[in-house]
Amino acid sequence: MADIIWTKDLIKDYELGKVKVRALNGVDVTIEEGEFVAVMGPSGSGKSTLMHILGCLDRPSAGEYHLDGVRVSEMDRNQLAVVRNRKIGFVFQSFNLLPHLNLLKNVELPLMYAGLGQKNRTRKAREVIESVGLSDRWRHKPAELSGGQRQRVAIARAIVNNPAILLADEPTGNLDSQAGGDILEIFSHLHRQGNTVIIVTHDQAVAGRADRVIHIMDGRIGNGDLAG
Repeated sequence: MADIIWTKDLIKDYELGKVKVRALNGVDVTIEEGEFVAVMGPSGSGKSTLMHILGCLDRPSAGEYHLDGVRVSEMDRNQLAVVRNRKIGFVFQSFNLLPHLNLLKNVELPLMYAGLGQKNRTRKAREVIESVGLSDRWRHKPAELSGGQRQRVAIARAIVNNPAILLADEPTGNLDSQAGGDILEIFSHLHRQGNTVIIVTHDQAVAGRADRVIHIMDGRIGNGDLAG
């Protein structure tokens, strides 16, 4: 399989007042197309910073990042926004749904940004909502759903544009064990369908679903975690 993610010597520095904090310190990562990878590390290890760079939400201070054959580490914010919309689906611990919109409108948002017409947006969003088991809830707003149902909506929104990569940051962190297990099964199903799935987690049970675990500590990748 081809590499979909390849980084070389990624560095990320943050300025906190007069102090420079190095969140990533020379990170080399290779992830193949179709892999299911977990990124594990304690709080402050750099795993969320790495996710933001892999997801084109942030740029590295130095180093190279190639996504699906394209060097994105030197792109500006507008270019990164285009790549995010076309290539990456995001799922967050806090769901990040818009409370004033119903499920259908929440899931339609990436399609609207991509310029798809209303009729096709609605059709595609309804199909994806059905695929995560919420076909009878599409008119509901997020506050009318359980946490597990809200995360299903977030997954539907993440996959509606058929992204190359599905990137999840602690996707079961706000859920009970039953709902969390259901969400992980959806990720496993998406992986079996061919999606590249990357989950950032501190939970060993979540990481156990992955093909491979990348450990990060103090902004560095653990020994043996570099290669695909």
